[in-house]
Amino acid sequence: MKKPIDRRSFLKLGAVTGLASGFTLAKAEHNNANRIRQYTRLGRTNLEVSDISFGSSRLRPGEEYLVDYALDHGVNFIDTAESYTRQNSERVIGNALKGKRDKVYIATKMFAGDNTSRTTMMRSLEKSLSRLQTDYVEIFFNHALNEMPRLKNDEWFEFVELAKKQGKIQYTGISGHAGNLVECADYALDNNMVDVLLLGHNFGQDPAFYARFIRSFDMVANLPDLPRLMAKAKKQDVGVVAMKVLRGARLNDMRPFEEGGHTYAQAAFKWTLSNDNVDTAIISMTSTEKINEYLGASGERKVTQRDFELLEQYARLTDMTYCRHACNDCEGACPSEVPISDVLRSRMYATDYGDLRFAKDEYARLDGNASACLSCDGSPCEDACTHSINIARLCGPTHLMLS
Repeated sequence: MKKPIDRRSFLKLGAVTGLASGFTLAKAEHNNANRIRQYTRLGRTNLEVSDISFGSSRLRPGEEYLVDYALDHGVNFIDTAESYTRQNSERVIGNALKGKRDKVYIATKMFAGDNTSRTTMMRSLEKSLSRLQTDYVEIFFNHALNEMPRLKNDEWFEFVELAKKQGKIQYTGISGHAGNLVECADYALDNNMVDVLLLGHNFGQDPAFYARFIRSFDMVANLPDLPRLMAKAKKQDVGVVAMKVLRGARLNDMRPFEEGGHTYAQAAFKWTLSNDNVDTAIISMTSTEKINEYLGASGERKVTQRDFELLEQYARLTDMTYCRHACNDCEGACPSEVPISDVLRSRMYATDYGDLRFAKDEYARLDGNASACLSCDGSPCEDACTHSINIARLCGPTHLMLS
């Protein structure tokens, strides 16, 4: 028997009911074909990309076969970065695409800081191109952008102009999933700085759902402003790529609740793709079995009642540990300046994704860490999370696990 959901958790489910704008509840229609069935124009780039695309953040040496398998099943957009798996992701993709470069669009990324020079940026791009064994990439992102000074670095725009003139990149954008994402992306759109946005977004983040209930419950839904941002991008013909679609990807926890070939992952993809402002969703493709599962949602832009039930169940399982992307409510709560949301994101990679090495790599890249949490009583951040995550209980153990 399912546990009744309480009012607080009910509100946290976001738009999973399909009541938010852009959603349609439909009778269950399941298609087991494990290949891409829909391609979508990626904004002003005019690239026709697969609606479910290849994320390579965990791609490791010897896994060229995963790229081959995805391409053979219709995937034509691959997202990578110089930092993924210690640069091995780009190398594996380069090996896999020998003789196939014309069959795929590639996006890669670098972390360009507020003082990074155009010379350094060009050197980073050229190293990525060398690892990818190609002369150009379709899209080049400023990676994990979360600070306005980085966005306003004039060197980035001079680098972009030169790289485009030299034919090394075709389009540019920013990627992000941290606290200041909305502010940065709004500024980028207002100043016509980007062709594509790569945003962390999943089914628990649409405030439109809460508008139907906050009057009667006298509560305010405090969620990221991402739906408005995506609609704004669409109006400006800027492409939108969604990531972090599976909200932690604890797939094994959901297997007992999946019936008739319908899976939680497919439900999460359908939710994201039902939003007309999203062009494609990228996902780390770590096995042929998971590729088959994910592609089962391609071309599906209606959320069924069964999909909703799976999303609701997953929300129950993860509500008290999942850090919402771009929420930022906890910023400034820690007197030791622990980057709480980044620490919890690194924890997610270890505990939800089950990839300890990737989690350690991401944790090591943070500007700060959670070492101060080991000697803190937890009182400064006790009420910092408006989603009721027990920050103190999670951050200290995360430091011990990932250090």
